[in-house]
Amino acid sequence: MTQQTKALHAGYEKDKQGTMVVPIYQTTAYEFRDVEHAANLFALKELGNIYTRLNNPTTDVFEKRFAEMEEGEAALATASGMAAIFYAIANAAEAGDNIVCATQLYGGTLTQAAHTLKRFGIEARFFDVHAPEQIEPLIDDKTKVIFFETLTNPSIDVADIEAIVAIADKYHILTVVDNTVATPILCQPLKHGVDIVVHSASKYTTGQGLAIGGIMVERKDLVEKIKENPRYPQFNEPDPSYHGLVYVDVPLPVYTLRARLALLRDLGAVVAPFNSWLFIQGLETLPIRMPVHSKNAQRVAEFLVRHPKVLKVNYPGLKSDPNHTMAMKYFKDGMCSGLLSFEVEDFETAKRIVDRTQIFSLVVNIGDSKSIITHPASTTHQQLNEEEMAACGVKPGLIRLSIGLEDADDLIEDLKQALEG
Repeated sequence: MTQQTKALHAGYEKDKQGTMVVPIYQTTAYEFRDVEHAANLFALKELGNIYTRLNNPTTDVFEKRFAEMEEGEAALATASGMAAIFYAIANAAEAGDNIVCATQLYGGTLTQAAHTLKRFGIEARFFDVHAPEQIEPLIDDKTKVIFFETLTNPSIDVADIEAIVAIADKYHILTVVDNTVATPILCQPLKHGVDIVVHSASKYTTGQGLAIGGIMVERKDLVEKIKENPRYPQFNEPDPSYHGLVYVDVPLPVYTLRARLALLRDLGAVVAPFNSWLFIQGLETLPIRMPVHSKNAQRVAEFLVRHPKVLKVNYPGLKSDPNHTMAMKYFKDGMCSGLLSFEVEDFETAKRIVDRTQIFSLVVNIGDSKSIITHPASTTHQQLNEEEMAACGVKPGLIRLSIGLEDADDLIEDLKQALEG
């Protein structure tokens, strides 16, 4: 099936009522047939619903559909994109371990990696996404994850996925990539050898800023990389918290299984069934929306790059952009999503431009059907010092745009009056 068909049908078999729309199973718990049935579910002898902190029929459709669209084996939905990132890392790493991350990351991800994970005893080491050769010297026998974004937010850089994967595979290390901005419509990292993909479903997946949620997808046959891999004993040795279960011996997708049983169970960042239902509605139109976001962003970028008050435009759809070659290699039909950024003279100039826009909304979100403008230095990356901001591509005069589904001419006119006012 094509992605458009998967977006409408994957993962859902109509219930006995013949319901066309996936039902919302708004329940915390499920009745067991008898004691033996309950025991079998908990022992994984049978598969089924136990408690919504572990699984839910509505969320199950969302997970299956998203996994199909990323061409992965299985998915785990979470309460937020940040929870998906944390689970993807915590599933592989523990106190005393380290992860290698691109410096060009979303501000919240950068803070989680550099500061929050540090308090859990996990060290983050950083490389420039344009210099994969920096990765190898950072690796040791305690390195558990290499983490990066396909299309970075807000610096709008495109990673050389295959170059990073080649290094990770050389040392038998898991790769985790955030594909939120590109979405599976424009880029499918698992096809290029990535092991785990994460998304903030709060962005393009819902498409209207309706709900917070995240999702993690594992590639097919990931168990072969993890089995007997000394870097990941937690998958190869009995888990005392789950009846001595050895995850690699269970005929189920290994990475999401452990994340569900050992992380979602204990830490509880579970997505609400209603939010899963909203994400399912968003997925139905995602293949239609992403080309429009991309086309509009291309038009806006071409306007900005010609404007005398704009010092620099970051959008890989521009032939002059240093990321253009990588975008043409990894993104479908050269479409580069709806996120772009541009630089003006200084902090105060950026603030004036942001405040003067009329169609754009000043919001710290991306991927909405409505266009959004953000000044990262005063909002999303405010918690970083000057050196950290510079490392992830955030300058005082940087403005980030999430281009929506409005008419591109109207968006250009709005930016024109804001720049020239």
